[in-house]
Amino acid sequence: MEALSDALRSPVALLYAAALTGSGFLIGGEALWGWRRRAGLYGLADTLANGAMWLGYVLLNALWAGVVFLAYSAAYELAPVRLSVGGWHVGLALWWEWALLFVLDDLCFYVFHRSSHRCRLLWASHVNHHSSRHFNLSVAFRQTWTPFFAFVFWLPLPLLGFDPLMVLSMQALSLFYQSLLHTQLVESLGPLEWVLNTPTHHRVHHGSNPEYVDKNFGGVLIVWDRLFGTFAAEQPEAPIRFGLHEDLGSHNPLWIAVHEWVALGRALAAPGSLRERLGRLF
Repeated sequence: MEALSDALRSPVALLYAAALTGSGFLIGGEALWGWRRRAGLYGLADTLANGAMWLGYVLLNALWAGVVFLAYSAAYELAPVRLSVGGWHVGLALWWEWALLFVLDDLCFYVFHRSSHRCRLLWASHVNHHSSRHFNLSVAFRQTWTPFFAFVFWLPLPLLGFDPLMVLSMQALSLFYQSLLHTQLVESLGPLEWVLNTPTHHRVHHGSNPEYVDKNFGGVLIVWDRLFGTFAAEQPEAPIRFGLHEDLGSHNPLWIAVHEWVALGRALAAPGSLRERLGRLF
C-alpha cells in the first residue's frame, strides 16, 4: 500500500490529470468547430457514452493500477540489472534510458495492440474502443472496463531493469499522445508520417473498410507497422467507414463494455469438444 501511495503522489497521477484537463479543452474546441461547420463530427448520445466509458475505466483502473504496479515491482526485483538508479525522474535516470524506454514501450504497445485484434479473448476487451460510428477526440475516452490482461505485455520492461514508475509514466505519455490522434481535423503531417503515428494513420486503424481492417497498430511510432507489414495509408478514393463491421446499435455504456464478452460466453457454451471451445478464445 505504501508503494501504491507513492505512485499516486508521483507524476504518473499528475500526467493523467493534466492529460484529462488538456483533452477536455481540445474536445470542446473540436466540437465547437464541428458545430459551426455543420460537420457532424459529434453525436450527443455517442459523446455521453464515451464519457461514461471513460468514467468506468478510471474507476476500475484506480483499483487495478495497484495490481499492475505490484506486478511491475515484482518483475523489477527479478531484473539482473537495474537501469535507473534511485527513481523515475530525469535527474535520477539518464536520458538514454528514457529514450530506450520510449522505443521499447512503443514496441510493447504494438505487440499488445496487434494481439488485441487477433486474439478474441483480448478483442473482447478492446472492441469497445472501435464501436463508435464517429471519429473525434472524445472517442479516445471510449476505453475498456476489462483491462486485466494488458499489463502482461509490458512486464519485459521492468524485467529488463526499468523502474516501474518510469514504465507507468511512459505508458501515460504514450496514451495521451494517442488520444490526440482521434481527430478528422488534421491532415497530413508531411515527412513525419513516415515515422510517427498520426491522425491520418489512426483514422485508417478505426476504419471498417476491408482495406483498412487490422492496420496501423502503432502507438506513437508507425515504424513497427511499416517493418511488420501492417501499414496502410488513407486513400482518398476509399472514404473511411468508422466503427465495427456490424453496428452495435446501442449507446448503453454497460452493453458497449460487455457485448463481446457475452458473445464470447455464448461461443464457449456452444456444442463442441473442450479443444474446440478453448480454440474459440483465440
